[in-house]
Amino acid sequence: MSITINPTSNAGAYISGIDLNDVTVDDVEKIKAALGNYGVAFFRDQSITSENHIAFANCFGAIDINRFFTPLDDYPQIAQVLKEPEHDSNIGENWHTDHSYDQIPALGSILVARELPVSGGDTLFINMFAAYDALSPEMKSKLEGLTATHSSRHVFGGKDNTGRLKNSENATQDAIHPVVIRHPFSDKCALYVNPEFTVKVNDVAQTESEALLNSIYAHIQQPEFMHRFEWLDGSVAFWDNRATWHKALNDYPGQRRLMHRITVQGVALHG
Repeated sequence: MSITINPTSNAGAYISGIDLNDVTVDDVEKIKAALGNYGVAFFRDQSITSENHIAFANCFGAIDINRFFTPLDDYPQIAQVLKEPEHDSNIGENWHTDHSYDQIPALGSILVARELPVSGGDTLFINMFAAYDALSPEMKSKLEGLTATHSSRHVFGGKDNTGRLKNSENATQDAIHPVVIRHPFSDKCALYVNPEFTVKVNDVAQTESEALLNSIYAHIQQPEFMHRFEWLDGSVAFWDNRATWHKALNDYPGQRRLMHRITVQGVALHG
């Protein structure tokens, strides 16, 4: 098969002509390039096994076992992202970037659809490259050299998160990262703050930090940076946490949705 990459007009690219059960070195390099330029790789019509889900993830780095998700019994590298019919809330329904609270944030996550609702359950993605590029020169200059603190404590600490491990005592992660990073694959600039885990911009007053973050968040959430991915049987999404936000829509009450997720370790971020 010949791999084809078709970028969307806003966030991510659809990759066809590939079987994720049997990827080549060349396939991996092309997927890395897509992540470094578009932020998300979308795949259709896949029948990837759990064994090959793990093997595919290992092509990009070591697997980061998330301490707040329930793993599969037979495959502890794979986390279950599950919403049962009786659950009101879902996992990931607020805009966020996975693992930004870690000192070395995750490269990205590979999500495989296993059981889907009849309708609903799509995921929204936002392109942090495009959001940065659209900033005014004055705002780019203002953000240059700034850092922000990220934390897991206020999200996972002390909460009974449905479908998560009951281990809030493990929510002790704090990290400082540049507000604007250069992507490790492409060297493109991307905004790296998010509403879920970013606590404050450092070296400015709290009121200024709040105003600056709110301004950045409002800018990022413009529709022209956003893509809605419809989950179908056989769908896989591989998003790069250094280049995207994402949000799981909670619009399928009374239905079950089961996804399998592997998170791949990344590298230290630099501005």
